[in-house]
Amino acid sequence: MGDRYKVMIIDDEQSARNLLKGLINWDSLNMEFVGEAASGIEAINVIDDMRPDIVFVDISMPFMNGIEFTETASERYPGLIFIIMTAIDQFEYARKCVSLPVFEYMLKPMVRAEINEVLEKAKNKLEKEGERVDYDRGEAETDSSEENSMDRIKNYIENNYKDSKLNLAFIAGEFGFSASYLSRRFKQETGKNFVEYLTECRMEHAISLASKGTKMFITSSEVGIPDPNYFGRCFKKYAGMSYSDYIQNANKAN
Repeated sequence: MGDRYKVMIIDDEQSARNLLKGLINWDSLNMEFVGEAASGIEAINVIDDMRPDIVFVDISMPFMNGIEFTETASERYPGLIFIIMTAIDQFEYARKCVSLPVFEYMLKPMVRAEINEVLEKAKNKLEKEGERVDYDRGEAETDSSEENSMDRIKNYIENNYKDSKLNLAFIAGEFGFSASYLSRRFKQETGKNFVEYLTECRMEHAISLASKGTKMFITSSEVGIPDPNYFGRCFKKYAGMSYSDYIQNANKAN
């Protein structure tokens, strides 16, 4: 049967993500759940590590909705299958986005039989075409012009980390590398993976703003993570405390 097809779920409601995960019979479909995201912003940051073949995307999410995510991701990941989830009052709006390469639109609340039917169709498409999502396109050969490329890429990140759509696939395309090649080379050169380095740049700036008492929603937008929930998790992981606690400690120190 070959490798299992990988499925990712993007929805800002955790209960909806949990329900969808529970409704899918992964083994019978030869599929596996590889991860989730609570917003398009978070998905842009984690998709390169998850490398899904199929994504369920809720149309209504704050900071980057499902349509915006699909527009961005479809350019970067040819062959990725998008299944848009939408409430009935947004269905016609979703259907009007005919220029997007959406495989299927599904009305919420979804039921198991409909989900399995759509996933079977998606699996048939993937098997018929015989190709997985091309995360490795444009593999570059190492040559003399590449010697300073990692320094150039690090400088690019440091100058552009405020762009919320920045991720590994985008940078790879900008510099003419495949995403997988850049990922390996970046780790070899810097000792950190791409997302760690990008997040570190963002969190260093966030800490400087927090030290000045800047409100979190302003800081999160300023550093390229306008989704405050995802920003909050990134900040706490990096700083070892919540944003509000960091501000309190900074105030005490002053």
